[in-house]
Amino acid sequence: MKPIQILLTALCVMALATGCGKKEAADNSGAAPAEKKLKLAFVSNNSANFWSFARAGCNAAAQELGDVDVDFRITTTGTSAEQRQTLDDLVAKGVDGIAVSVNDPDNQMDFLNKIAGQTLLVCCDSDAAKSKRVAYIGTDNEAAGEQAGALIKEALPNGGKIMLFVGHSDSQNAVERSGGIKKALAGSNIEIIDIRTDDTDAVRAQKNAEDTLVKYPDIACLVGLWNYNGPAILNAVRGAGKTGAVKIVCFDDEDDTLAGIAVGDIYGTVVQNPFEFGKQSVARMEKYLKGDKTQLDGKMFIPTQNIKKDSVANYQAYKKKILGN
Repeated sequence: MKPIQILLTALCVMALATGCGKKEAADNSGAAPAEKKLKLAFVSNNSANFWSFARAGCNAAAQELGDVDVDFRITTTGTSAEQRQTLDDLVAKGVDGIAVSVNDPDNQMDFLNKIAGQTLLVCCDSDAAKSKRVAYIGTDNEAAGEQAGALIKEALPNGGKIMLFVGHSDSQNAVERSGGIKKALAGSNIEIIDIRTDDTDAVRAQKNAEDTLVKYPDIACLVGLWNYNGPAILNAVRGAGKTGAVKIVCFDDEDDTLAGIAVGDIYGTVVQNPFEFGKQSVARMEKYLKGDKTQLDGKMFIPTQNIKKDSVANYQAYKKKILGN
């Protein structure tokens, strides 16, 4: 072998040895690999503004934790079919956990159990207690119904006939809220005529209220169980020229609902805290998935509050602060 070839061969061997040494040093440096972020999701049961608070809560938790990404899904039609498709899509994308406000717990049971077998499943806002979901986070809806019942009794000290309105009467939160109202009104002079459903269609919700005002001219109070029902009822009562004569009690904090309370056209509303629904769902799923199983155990109730004319201004200021506007 010629001297130049020997020299080149030696240089190649040295280069290889040096490269291997650097590789070994990198492999044995002790530096921890970047931690993979958890993929979590939140799924609503309709497209109401109510869910803006829940989204803000999810984002706040994700920012505080720093190790999760949250896929927040709004179901636009409010149907069980769309919700099923959304959950299937999230599972296919490999999410580590889902919080969902269940549309129809009885008829979705087998499907929800299938989802629970594929990822961590938490119910939020509307429960499916008989499913294999790990926990429920949200309002104690029967207790909230009792709060609404107390408002109705205040608004109707002499009693009278009332009608209830909701999107789906078989949703767990609707069942529990109406049950709480009935419990609170037991033994009073207040009669519940019936409950009208609208499939989460605000136009239909207003039509239901308008029809009630015509069919029952002696109706004393209209009660909305879901967030958009308040504004729909308010529009119907104003259109019929019966503000003040027909009382309104409702749930949640739509802007029109709060404005109606401020001017005295709505007696009061039971306000939930969807910001905490979102925040607690994300925070507790993250801890659960990292080994702390105590974070999701049974039911976690987020307190509600009654808002009337004397407290609405403070609540409106709070709402603006949470939503950043």
